[in-house]
Amino acid sequence: MSDTNAHPRRLIGWLVFLLPLISYLAFLGSYPLFDVDEGAFSEATREMFERGDFLSTYLDGEHRFDKPILIYWLQAAAYWVLGPSEWAFRLPSALAAIGWSYATWKFARERFGAQTALAALLVVSTAIGPFAIGRAATADALLNLWLALALFDAWRHLETGRRAPLLRTYVWIGLGVLTKGPIAIIVPIAVTFLFCASRQRWRTWLKAISDPIGWALLIVLVVPWYAAALGIHGQKFIDGFIFKHNVKRFTGTLEGHAGSMFYYVLAVPLLLLPWTGPLFAACRQIRKDMATGVRRYLWIWAAFVVVFFSLSGTKLPHYALYGATPLFLLIAAHRFDHGRTWAHAIAPTILFALFVIAPSLLGFLSESNAGNPFYRAQLSRAMDLAGWPYYAVTLGALVLWLALLTSKATGTWRKMAVAAVLQIAVLTSTVVPYLGEVLQGPVRDAGLHAHALGESAVRMRFDAPSFSVYAQSPTPSRVPAAGELAITRIDRVPETGFDTVFAEGGVVLLRKQAE
Repeated sequence: MSDTNAHPRRLIGWLVFLLPLISYLAFLGSYPLFDVDEGAFSEATREMFERGDFLSTYLDGEHRFDKPILIYWLQAAAYWVLGPSEWAFRLPSALAAIGWSYATWKFARERFGAQTALAALLVVSTAIGPFAIGRAATADALLNLWLALALFDAWRHLETGRRAPLLRTYVWIGLGVLTKGPIAIIVPIAVTFLFCASRQRWRTWLKAISDPIGWALLIVLVVPWYAAALGIHGQKFIDGFIFKHNVKRFTGTLEGHAGSMFYYVLAVPLLLLPWTGPLFAACRQIRKDMATGVRRYLWIWAAFVVVFFSLSGTKLPHYALYGATPLFLLIAAHRFDHGRTWAHAIAPTILFALFVIAPSLLGFLSESNAGNPFYRAQLSRAMDLAGWPYYAVTLGALVLWLALLTSKATGTWRKMAVAAVLQIAVLTSTVVPYLGEVLQGPVRDAGLHAHALGESAVRMRFDAPSFSVYAQSPTPSRVPAAGELAITRIDRVPETGFDTVFAEGGVVLLRKQAE
């Protein structure tokens, strides 16, 4: 007797399998670059071509030592093929996130079975944290790919003793060090140590971290560029990259990114939206999971990242994603240990409601005393930019979700799956492009205006590197000369001595009058 449900299940399985391609590629270039990070990475890549220097990175003509070189090389390759577009700058991150998703699926299929693998793929493809960095022109999605591959292969080695996965682990770590620095070594070394210590497998760990061929692979990957950077920049590279962006980032608060010891306890559930409820359900199974080797390993991985970055002086939400991969797997493995549906429905319901009221909320903030005049001026366009298509999509999604929520024929996990896919559809097609226009549209338009004029500009107390990308010229921070263009904020426009060339939202392009 044939299974009448087999064909629909296969179709759903294929749709889930293709979901990462949709989540990370759909509408990828439909909104401006976000400042500061996307603008900075993209402009540094653009200036590589302008300077003809592909070993060093500069931002608006100044040294940029924030990150190693690999993400810039990948962005440069996309730029070379596709030109200076949002799509090109974001493509390496999107491809990394897709690889991250399928690596998670493969590991889950090997350890938990085909259905759990699809569930894990669904989570990593739709959680809001991976979605954000997988569509951003930064280094974080690429680092998460290398960390996931390294720790997956490290487990394969610990589980079987085979050397091939161990050697691959060294390769992934090396690529991670070329992407973001020492953190790519710290996380795999610490997680494997803690797991082996919990099982008193000291010799296994010591042998793994002292493999001569593995170290040779790591050195070949890492040393050439680091040696070149040190040779070119000397002490500036040591002070900028090693001390400021690594040591100081951990020991102190960099660029005002502070937070309490409980910062990541709150950040992780938000980064996993709409899977917050299933996350809490999985957490209730920790004690039972510790008796199982691979699940113990996954919980140790997640816990180490939260504890390590909680001790760091600089706190940014995306750091928690370095420990999110094991949570994707554990959520999928415990997808039927969910408890009551209403508890899981709270997070997606609030999120869909926020999508609907976002223009009104932003409009209200623009007329309040919150923030500063620049941000209020940026938000003043929020209501005008939200046309009827925005409300049709967001309100339709909320109604569809509420209708599904009341259905007794659909189980909790399937409801959450639909909510997650619906969230991605609304974010990619409507909400993110809308927010991009509100927050970054004026910067993009000012840059395009400067480019149309055929003139470069300077920055006056305004940090918006995406302006340089759209102007296709570095924008140094200095006092403008007579007749020179200057980009600034509406609340920092000098009272005299300048003519307004362009104004939109909170962004103003000025020309210095002749003295």
